[in-house]
Amino acid sequence: MKTYMPKGNDADKKWYIIDAEGKVLGRLATEVAKILRGKHKPTYTPFMDMGDYVIIINADKVVLTGNKWNDKKYRYHTGYPGGLKEVAYKNLVVKHPAKLVELAVKGMLPKNSLGRAMYKKMKVYAGAEHEHQAQKPEVYNI
Repeated sequence: MKTYMPKGNDADKKWYIIDAEGKVLGRLATEVAKILRGKHKPTYTPFMDMGDYVIIINADKVVLTGNKWNDKKYRYHTGYPGGLKEVAYKNLVVKHPAKLVELAVKGMLPKNSLGRAMYKKMKVYAGAEHEHQAQKPEVYNI
């Protein structure tokens, strides 16, 4: 008996929509990363992109536990000497409300070309409206 090995075009890609309103950021991000990687499917293969597309709405209404709104910082470097910048999450959500969810999910994906391909299959929207009605997304409950 031979071991089943899926091909790249065997992956049945679905579209899921997730409402982030009232969800804890970390728990939401782990579920989204699992869907993007394809770990929820029986045909999961670590070296292939078997995951589905995910649309996240109401990303601005995500919840952080404890005192993370004040204590947790997003750090980035501009590339210039002394260019390390820090932004508190409460300030980040004012300018870029969807970036909190994007950063959390991106950190849970592989750090290679496969992870970058998986990341592109995630669409995050701050409000309740999205532009992917034509794909007929299914509601995914967390």
